[in-house]
Amino acid sequence: MKTIAILYGGKSGEHEVSRISAASILRHLDPKRYRPMLIGIKKNGQWLLQSRVPAGIKDGSLASLPPVNSGKPVLVAPGLGLMSKEPDGTLRSLSCDVVFPVLHGTFGEDGTIQGLLETAGLPYVGAGVLGSAIGMDKQIAKELWLREDLPVVDSIVVYRADRAAPSLIASIARKIEVRFGWPCFVKPSSSGSSVGTSKVNGPDRLEAALEKAFTYDEKVLVEEFITAREIECAVLGNREPEAFAPGEIIPSHEFYDYEAKYIDPDGAALCVPANLTEQQSTTVRDYAIKAYKACELSGMARVDFFIDKKTGKVFLNEVNTIPGFTSISMYPRMCEAGGLSYPGLLDRLISLAEERFRDRSSLCFSLGE
Repeated sequence: MKTIAILYGGKSGEHEVSRISAASILRHLDPKRYRPMLIGIKKNGQWLLQSRVPAGIKDGSLASLPPVNSGKPVLVAPGLGLMSKEPDGTLRSLSCDVVFPVLHGTFGEDGTIQGLLETAGLPYVGAGVLGSAIGMDKQIAKELWLREDLPVVDSIVVYRADRAAPSLIASIARKIEVRFGWPCFVKPSSSGSSVGTSKVNGPDRLEAALEKAFTYDEKVLVEEFITAREIECAVLGNREPEAFAPGEIIPSHEFYDYEAKYIDPDGAALCVPANLTEQQSTTVRDYAIKAYKACELSGMARVDFFIDKKTGKVFLNEVNTIPGFTSISMYPRMCEAGGLSYPGLLDRLISLAEERFRDRSSLCFSLGE
């Protein structure tokens, strides 16, 4: 039986979502094959070992893991893996076979946790350091996709360091009017779940939207608005990834914001598979795999698209390297629609993590080895 260390919570604005995703993963892990080790991360970044799986998780009566308030501190030791700090101050090694980071957003999907696990010598689910960092930064991902001749929505980059410039807002407003006009979207370049994102209908709301986005990131994208369908595609694999039939988000809100995703139960309708033509579905899946490879991803990702309602043109929007795993999340639902059950998906992700770890372990990192 393999021990799977599940990391959840974290410092990001998606802390609560992570607790829901982790509960769902726990519910679907095959108890005959895996022994879960729960490591909750408080909002201040402290790692705490949880002594047991809370009652109600397995039967579904508890949808979320409870807040992380207590437990033995967990340390990551370079080359030595995970250790818990005992009440007497001694350190005890925590043996695990694979780490499953269920950490959405900053300090989870951006390469930081992946780098930490690399130094500890631990296999982990999902993309590596480079792929995670690229996938988290929407602007960098767009640049790579453009190099591959993949279509993206036009955008303007604004840096927090420049916000003190007296003419910045007027300058950005002029660029918007010349490049694509109003309305537009303002979003942090490195954030998930639409945290810090605003739809801006005119120049009078631009400054407030930028300030909101700068709360979450030092780099912000001002992006062209198109009247579009929101399409998502699940990709799974390492060097030879596969893309599943796309799904569609049909939001009841003005756009698919954080509230629509996680708070309002009627915030959006989820259609899996999406009602697309065969050509549209093929294009989305083809673009998803190309986008995945361009960002050096591995394990899994949910690739998000816009389809212009007027022209039918497909645009890449962003990738999520640790997509939601809640009961209504699109990633596991798209995989299930493609014939891969939730428990089967977890099996595949764990196997892919082990495969990637074996491949990296076979490399030589210093002279003479």
